Amino acid sequence: MQSRTVPMRTYDRTWDEIETMLSRAEAAERMWIDSYLNSKNLQDIEGQKDAARNKKALEGVIKALQWVLGEEGVENPLH
Repeated sequence: MQSRTVPMRTYDRTWDEIETMLSRAEAAERMWIDSYLNSKNLQDIEGQKDAARNKKALEGVIKALQWVLGEEGVENPLH
């Protein structure tokens, strides 16, 4: 069994940085939704797949950041 190295963590992110990251993730999610709809109108299946995949990934990022911030009603992002 391989031993796992523990990453060095500084714990120096501010709440403002985390809030900013959340806002950027939400904006990126909206951009991917628009990209999906545009690709759908153009009948671009690959564009739709790419946009859907990226939008779905951002859902996880958003939920994790909301959880870190203690947002009411946000469950554990691993469930």
